[in-house]
Amino acid sequence: MRTTLPVHPLDLEPFRAGRGVDRRAVAAQIDAACRDTGFLVVTGHGVPQATCDSALDAFAAFFDLPDDEKRAAVVADPGANRGYSALGQESLSYSRGEENPRDLFEAFNVGSESTDGEYYEQNRSFFAPNRWPVRPPELHATWLEYETAVATVATAILEAMALALELPEQWFVQRCEHAIVTTRAINYERRSTTPDPVDGQMRMGAHTDYGILTVLLADDVAGLQVFRDGVWHDVATPRGAFVCNIGDMLARWTNDRWISTLHRVVPPPTEATGPVRRRSIARFLDCPPDLVVETIPSCVDAEHPARYQPVNAGEWLRAKLLGSRALELPDLDDTAVSGGPA
Repeated sequence: MRTTLPVHPLDLEPFRAGRGVDRRAVAAQIDAACRDTGFLVVTGHGVPQATCDSALDAFAAFFDLPDDEKRAAVVADPGANRGYSALGQESLSYSRGEENPRDLFEAFNVGSESTDGEYYEQNRSFFAPNRWPVRPPELHATWLEYETAVATVATAILEAMALALELPEQWFVQRCEHAIVTTRAINYERRSTTPDPVDGQMRMGAHTDYGILTVLLADDVAGLQVFRDGVWHDVATPRGAFVCNIGDMLARWTNDRWISTLHRVVPPPTEATGPVRRRSIARFLDCPPDLVVETIPSCVDAEHPARYQPVNAGEWLRAKLLGSRALELPDLDDTAVSGGPA
């Protein structure tokens, strides 16, 4: 029997508009959610519904193009994390050291475009240029409007997270000045010619996100599941809300005070007659590539000594990405260790 996970709702409006006690109340809610599942359903975010709908529709128009036209947007270097990724090209479970069948999704990846200057040139492999398709012609402008709006949501959540951890409000924002930001539009679609999944095949395999914060916009179509207490639970993605979750790097940064939870997207039942196409846009916020992440001091005490050694954020992200795309198990020690620096 499938169960639905009670994901923490968060109204961000009091934090965006309020001061003092209102902002700290929102920060406390985020702290409770991140200690529990690391997942939030965020409303009161200020992003117009029309902006969200236009972004989903524009990316869907790209995915509806003929295969040869979509493949013209493929970027040869899988480490660039740009352009089109065709159906069955990836397996997310490899990022956590598990071999499973290829995932049943196609994707289009977009990175930041404000990447001029010496810092970005020195780290260009993490800030590759975008590959925009010819069609649909409105895709670039539609994404830019969406990204501008969602960036404000991510910033507000980072500020609230800092308060929750007894840090200055701009602590995360300042450290994310040169963050790696990737938007990944994903199309899960079972066409009439699509064969049934093989055993163990997912729309997106079980994985944890790699970085700091994911802001997800998705159709309210079943499929997203979170693993908790040994059971997979369904997670709703209601219209008008973002589903946000933290990644491995933030869990590590907080000494596992906050949880990066395993999740996946399952295929619809073969006998399903309702809507089975699921469109989503995930905005991933990862650390700057040269940042060395060490345990936040407020997350360490006598009962909770630092569990992790410092890690270079860029090396971490590269190993995770290449694992899922080259179908190679990542050569990176993610194991917690005792006695790490504070």
